[in-house]
Amino acid sequence: MRKPVMAGNWKMNCDNDGAKALADGVTAHGGRVEDALVILCPPATALTTVYSSIGNSNIKLGGQNLFWEADGAFTGELSARMLLSCGCEYVIIGHSERRGRFGTMDEADADDLAAVFGDTDATVNRKAKAALAAGLKPIICCGELLSERQAGNTDEVVASQVRAALEGIPASETDNIIIAYEPVWAIGTGEVCDADEADRVCGMVRATVAEVYSQDVADKMRVLYGGSVKPDNVEGLMAKENIDGGLVGGASLKADSFGALIDAAAASAK
Repeated sequence: MRKPVMAGNWKMNCDNDGAKALADGVTAHGGRVEDALVILCPPATALTTVYSSIGNSNIKLGGQNLFWEADGAFTGELSARMLLSCGCEYVIIGHSERRGRFGTMDEADADDLAAVFGDTDATVNRKAKAALAAGLKPIICCGELLSERQAGNTDEVVASQVRAALEGIPASETDNIIIAYEPVWAIGTGEVCDADEADRVCGMVRATVAEVYSQDVADKMRVLYGGSVKPDNVEGLMAKENIDGGLVGGASLKADSFGALIDAAAASAK
């Protein structure tokens, strides 16, 4: 059985007061939190605040990014050790926004941010290895642009990203990896991938994991869907065989809506 997951990516939202209020609200939801793996990924400035708020609950803390070096002259970056010292157990790696792949931004601005953030398949792999080596569990993101989907290249793009992210990582580490399929065109746009198609691509992700490792590893790997997941569509997504949970943006910024997503995930245990 793959325990369902609901991870909230707060992105660049919430100062410390807002983060505490939101974390308190999610923690107070209680109930089905015990039946799903719930992960909160606030901005770095709020990690210790949120960790203090979730206390001894079953809610886990995650970072939004890391750098692969342990320390050094890397202004503005965070190491795995720093995240661990804040209470993190998880870290998001290779989100499309870090790769400079946006569904809601004009091309020029997206190109600018691609140059600034600069994540590539190669750096995603280095970050995943650094996270695992330090004892963090990576949530590795993959997903296609609208132009890539329209060209019929969804499977090729996503499978390539998955293979590159997992390159050189031994099978013994795979129990600590979560993969999140996030079609870039559905992130923050209000558009959601049809549940059947989301399930198909998540199944293809699982098949790619089987090719890299084995069917046993693939059967254990948790694959999430992300991209405008909301209380009104989550049940349809969670009912699918290959969707083990969600990596959620906007709907994770309100405790009541995220609580509804947690309940849906918990009820879907496969």
